[in-house]
Amino acid sequence: MKIFVTGGSGFVGSALVHRLVAEGHEVLALARSGASIHRVRATGADPVPGDLADLRKTDPHARPWLARLEEVDTVVHLAAHMEFWGPDSLFEHANLVPTVALHAASVAAGVRRFVLVSAASVSTGSQRRPVVDELTPEGKPNIAYSRVKLATERALLNARSGKTELVVLRPPFIWGRGMATLDDLTKVAEAGRFSWIDNGRHTVDFVHVENLVSSIVLALTHGRDGGVYYITDGTPMPIRDFLTPLLATCGVDLSKSRSVPMAIAAPMAAMMDRTARLLRRKTAPPLTNWLVGWTGRDRSYDITAARTELGYSPDVTLEKGLAEMKS
Repeated sequence: MKIFVTGGSGFVGSALVHRLVAEGHEVLALARSGASIHRVRATGADPVPGDLADLRKTDPHARPWLARLEEVDTVVHLAAHMEFWGPDSLFEHANLVPTVALHAASVAAGVRRFVLVSAASVSTGSQRRPVVDELTPEGKPNIAYSRVKLATERALLNARSGKTELVVLRPPFIWGRGMATLDDLTKVAEAGRFSWIDNGRHTVDFVHVENLVSSIVLALTHGRDGGVYYITDGTPMPIRDFLTPLLATCGVDLSKSRSVPMAIAAPMAAMMDRTARLLRRKTAPPLTNWLVGWTGRDRSYDITAARTELGYSPDVTLEKGLAEMKS
């Protein structure tokens, strides 16, 4: 199969391209810089110089790389601007507009299938159920990134698609060797600014990068047109039991970290979050509604649909993934 990948030089994208090439697929990967071209080529893929930002331009000559879509069977769209803070307009400009344009171009090129990697956080916010699945109403997400991800999903699901099938994957926290978010967590902990909420007892869900890659590979040929699937490791657990060994791979000890009751953390976060937004601050306050939602409320995702319709079975366990990160 010939596959076009965006975000092929990133954390998930590099792992995906490695897997696809190893399985004998021909991969074209969009690369917007010399460094990205080098990383893509090192994985065995064919780098396609270009930038998703080109899709916001009206001049068709500014995006010649779109012609390469006519060569491929499937598009996997991974690339996205990701931050936990910022206005909706930022993510609409950086993520929604280019994604809608890429999907439309794929339809016009006759691409057989378009796989969109979205985010499980589309249901983190006003939706408070401890366990959700694809039939659970998403509610209103509590950060712009997630609100725009949900709007993007809906735009593509409602778009004219011709013969192009659409499959949407929703991973939660993605972990594994090379994850950039681990550096951020480590810095917070080492600076003494890390705190549990309710002693870290609340349930979180997550997915190892290789398990997510497995789901993407399956989505190339499995899953129904218009199907939306949560993708996790299938082992939700208290956040303390997940983050403690994860940060220990970097030599960080969380055993003496303080704890804040949810009854105090929630109103503090609401006040800080609201104040920062009213003042239009460019950086997030120390405590936000999103952070409280992730660490202070139980949330896991039912992956029955992914198991039955995609044939998904997460193979990388927490123990195996942690061992790889330590080696």
